Amino acid sequence: MTASGDKPGGQPHFHGHRERLKTRFRDHGAQALADYELLELLLFRVLPRQDTKPIAKALLDRFGSFSEVLAAPPEQLAEVDGVAETTAFHLKTLQAAAQRYARDGVRDRPLLTSWDAVIGYCRAAMAFAGREEFRVLFLDKRNMLIADEVQQTGTVDHTPVYPREIMKRALEVSATALILVHNHPSGDPTPSRADIEMTRTIVDVAKPLGIVVHDHIIVGRKGHASFRSLQLL
Repeated sequence: MTASGDKPGGQPHFHGHRERLKTRFRDHGAQALADYELLELLLFRVLPRQDTKPIAKALLDRFGSFSEVLAAPPEQLAEVDGVAETTAFHLKTLQAAAQRYARDGVRDRPLLTSWDAVIGYCRAAMAFAGREEFRVLFLDKRNMLIADEVQQTGTVDHTPVYPREIMKRALEVSATALILVHNHPSGDPTPSRADIEMTRTIVDVAKPLGIVVHDHIIVGRKGHASFRSLQLL
C-alpha cells in the first residue's frame, strides 16, 4: 500500500470494494444493500478518487436515515466532512429525481384508486422538509390530477392557510375536488386541533361551490395520517 492509500499500480485501495458493491446491486438489486452501501454507490460518480464508505456513514449518522440525507439542505450537507458543494448538489439532484419519479406515479390516473401512489408521492415530496408546507392536489370530476401546488410554506411548526385563496385557485383550474396535504417536521403526523379546525373551515368554504375535499393527509418521518381514515372528514 502506498502512502496515498492506493495499491501499487495506481488503483485506489477501495476499488475492489466498489466493484463488489456494483456486482451485488446488479445481481440482487437495492434490497441486497444496506442504506450506507446504497449511498456509497450514489457517491461513486461524484467522488471517484475517494473512499465513500466513511462519508456515507457520516451522512447517515448526522441526518438519521437515507431519505433525510437526500432531503437535508445543501448547507447542512456541506458541514459533513468530505462533502463539498458538488457532492451536496449531486445529492439534491437525486432527491429531485426521486420526487419526480413519485410524482409520475399519480399522473394520468384516478387518484382515489391509486392511493398508495398518492401517499408515496406526498411522503417523497414533503415528509422530510425542515419547514411546514401546505400543498393542494386539484382534481377534476374523474378525480384526475389537474394541478399540484404548494400554497404556503411556513415555519417548523406552523403554516398560514387561506381557504378563500385555495377556492379561488380551484375555480381558476376548474377543480371539483381537492386533496389537502401538509407535513409535520417534528416527524409525528398526528393531526393537531388547529389542523382539524382549519380543515373543517376549508370544507365549509368549498361545499357551496360544489367542491369536495376528499382527504387531508399529514406526512412526517414517522408515517402519515389521513383525515378520512381517522373519520375527521
